[in-house]
Amino acid sequence: MSCTNCGTAGGGKPNGCKSNGGCSTGGCNRMNAHDWLRNLPIADMDSSCKVIEVSFNNGSRKDFFRNVTLQQFDKGDQIAVEGVSGFDIGEVSLTGEIVRLQMKKRNAREDNPEMKKVLRRASDRDIDTWKQNKSREPEAVIRSRAIARQLKLDMKISQVEMQADGRKATFFYIADGRVDFRELIKIYASEFKVKVEMRQIGARQESAKVGGIGSCGRELCCSTWLTDFKSVTTTAARYQNLSINQSKLSGQCGRLKCCLNYELDTYLDALQFFPDNCDTIQVAKGNAILIKKDIFKNLMWYILPDSNKQYPVPIERVRKIKSLNQQGVIPEELEAVEVTSKKPKEVEPEFVDVVGQISLRSLEKADKKRNQHPQKQNRDQRPQQRQQGNQQKGQQQAQNNNPQRSNQQRPPFNKRGK
Repeated sequence: MSCTNCGTAGGGKPNGCKSNGGCSTGGCNRMNAHDWLRNLPIADMDSSCKVIEVSFNNGSRKDFFRNVTLQQFDKGDQIAVEGVSGFDIGEVSLTGEIVRLQMKKRNAREDNPEMKKVLRRASDRDIDTWKQNKSREPEAVIRSRAIARQLKLDMKISQVEMQADGRKATFFYIADGRVDFRELIKIYASEFKVKVEMRQIGARQESAKVGGIGSCGRELCCSTWLTDFKSVTTTAARYQNLSINQSKLSGQCGRLKCCLNYELDTYLDALQFFPDNCDTIQVAKGNAILIKKDIFKNLMWYILPDSNKQYPVPIERVRKIKSLNQQGVIPEELEAVEVTSKKPKEVEPEFVDVVGQISLRSLEKADKKRNQHPQKQNRDQRPQQRQQGNQQKGQQQAQNNNPQRSNQQRPPFNKRGK
């Protein structure tokens, strides 16, 4: 099995891939970094990088370890590394010279004596112990939240990460302020029988650990490739002429979307060519007020006080009007241009009166049956005729038996009294 996204269309399998070639950002490639120095020939093996990058918990956490063993590890191998009073199991994410660039990016030194070491390649027994302790994490999250609620602490336990040997547990929590969790650590240690480490994270880090689908239809950037979270303000939205709508500009973390910063530099560079101090210009009809700038068409949109119509004015014309206003000259008009859209107009279907032109097939079939069997139709009408005749006879009898009839209604008597 192979996919076309990772260069395995010929039927091969990527080195270290655990999804049988079905690459996806939420699987083995989460927080992945492409090793573009992999094919670089190494002249001196002694000077090669002895540090490898190991990812934990499906790529949500990464760290550097020194390879003191004589084994060569490839990307995707599961190895046992030093932990707190034991060992932990992770997956190799990067090896070779690319690790030195990653360490420089994170301000980590290769000769750091406190750097932990790689122990061995993970055995089947190590993997079984690791899976057994990992299965305790969901229950630990529920129990830890209940304990924090009983102690009335203003915090939220986001995730619990167990070490592979089960001797240590890291509790990731979110809090607005400082939390005194000294009593909480004692209860956690006695409840879960582990060494407790509390680590505070932000809302963006929590969203990265949980994951999900964004409004763009793709997986969240923070859970796939984004590692550095920069501050995002509403100023970025204003520069891009976006409406300040909190529901549309906020991500799943409740903060402003990180993608608002992606194109901000492009907008800032383009806005340098627009004239300054042109928020208000004077024309004969009044003061025109600037409402927005279009960097793609080099237009500035103004609105006049007497009308709600928007006037797109080129930036050259705005500069000319501003210079005239400084000289005390007020031009007659803005000289707005016509903006045409390149999108094809939707052709609305014309209204057609179809009254009387639609015939139901069920009624047509019923008419055909009646025309084919007229005797049956007469038979169906006989009971109705009998019922109507009986009703008429009953009415005549009731009138004859009524003694209060008027004399005009009585039949005349003949001379014989009959």
